Amino acid sequence: MELHILEHSLKVASIEKEGIQICTHGLIKLAFLASKTRCKFFSLTETPEDYTIIVDEEGFKELPQSEHISVADATWLALNVVSGGGNASNSQPIGVTKIAKSVIAPLADHNISVFMLSTYQTDFILVRERDLPMVMHTLSSEFTLLRVVNGETVAAHNLGVTNGFVKPKLVPRPIIHPLSSPSNMFCVTSLDPDTLPSVATLLMDVMFYSGGPKESGASSEDSSHIRFFSFSLIEGYISLVMDEQTTQRFPNNVLFTSASGELWKMVRIGGQPLGFDECGIVAQISEPLATADIPAYYISTFKFDHALHLAPNKNISSDQT
Repeated sequence: MELHILEHSLKVASIEKEGIQICTHGLIKLAFLASKTRCKFFSLTETPEDYTIIVDEEGFKELPQSEHISVADATWLALNVVSGGGNASNSQPIGVTKIAKSVIAPLADHNISVFMLSTYQTDFILVRERDLPMVMHTLSSEFTLLRVVNGETVAAHNLGVTNGFVKPKLVPRPIIHPLSSPSNMFCVTSLDPDTLPSVATLLMDVMFYSGGPKESGASSEDSSHIRFFSFSLIEGYISLVMDEQTTQRFPNNVLFTSASGELWKMVRIGGQPLGFDECGIVAQISEPLATADIPAYYISTFKFDHALHLAPNKNISSDQT
């Protein structure tokens, strides 16, 4: 398999809920007027705590300076595993459980922290730019390493890290952070970029104005129902992660869904904000899922992590009681 190192230099930031209004203009431009920017990598995820944005340097320029925005102190690079050639965006998705043992675990063993973004199309593993030499050293025996330069995929140059590293001692990785599972079920989907204008008003409402207590489908008695919505526009491909109630607001035949219409159950990782320095959090969750052969998506946010696993015997077309 091939490991592609994408050319985007990425920022990871948090926008406080009360500060979202001052960022709305820039975020709408990045999401709906991409042709007016030079941004090629943009992701926005809303959780109960905040909004997490992952954006390249060109896209970051569209955001205002504000005390409501916190930026992780690092530049990140996106890695993508591609099976059978092709590029990151049009290849068949590998799935985070499929790369748990070949990518996630070895990086954890070498104390390399990762930030995950699963999309409808593929899975992106974000690593700090300064960790890239160690990442390449760690994964070079299992993958053909390629780098994207000016849109072209070329062989990745050796960064001079060839020896001097002691092979890590493999140790068990118990799950040490609290886990919780909200009651709402989620859909991972996409839509044709050509149809984006027709649902732009709806999407803007979902992204910026639907998180209040009157949100449809969240009864006041259901305290375990959480607000979670993720929109990604990466190299022209759109990915959406939203709960089942939100998908029902969209017109028929706009969203891509599989024939079986899978719904996904969420597990939230962390009781306190996880930070960016601890290694092995993604591995703690993805390795057991991989061992059990359970398909999963994984989305890291500024404060917590989120794993989505396939819910048994549940699909969008089933009767809800």
